[in-house]
Amino acid sequence: MSGKVGHISGPASPFIVTAEMPPDVFAWANALRQTHFPSERNICSAHVTLFHALPPSLEGELRDLLQRLAAEHAPPPARVSGLINLGGGTAIKLTSEGMTALRQRIADHFHGALTAQDRHKPRLHITIQNKVTREAAQQLQTELGPQVKQRNFAFTGLALHIYRGGPWQAVGAWRFRGRASAVV
Repeated sequence: MSGKVGHISGPASPFIVTAEMPPDVFAWANALRQTHFPSERNICSAHVTLFHALPPSLEGELRDLLQRLAAEHAPPPARVSGLINLGGGTAIKLTSEGMTALRQRIADHFHGALTAQDRHKPRLHITIQNKVTREAAQQLQTELGPQVKQRNFAFTGLALHIYRGGPWQAVGAWRFRGRASAVV
């Protein structure tokens, strides 16, 4: 998807910023999500959320900043490093100094506009199961734990979505194409 999709009009809905995964990592994580996420609640594909709810008034500024950061930075290295117990769910744990640093730059830029959830230190992850009993989550973690092998990859870009109560609407995506490391 190109960064130029057009202005989104309609009721004020929050923006979501995600980190884009390479196709092989996305396919693997999305297959796990399709298998284990309760189908009646599974309205999105596998994703790595960087920000959950940025105000709609920031649309132009968000587009500009995400485009600039993607143009400046090389794909940040990352690692699948296990599972996270979400209590009533399960996620794939990711580590990436570069993506964490880029996320911090975005947070610093929008510091006065962040929700409490987006002000917290991020825990990079891909949710593959949510809103299930603690027992069901623990069972999945026991089953998948030995199967989730550590692996390296690089994030491919940044994406912007709008939330309107159901599936997310894609607004734009920008591929990393710079040479600079994201670690500051």
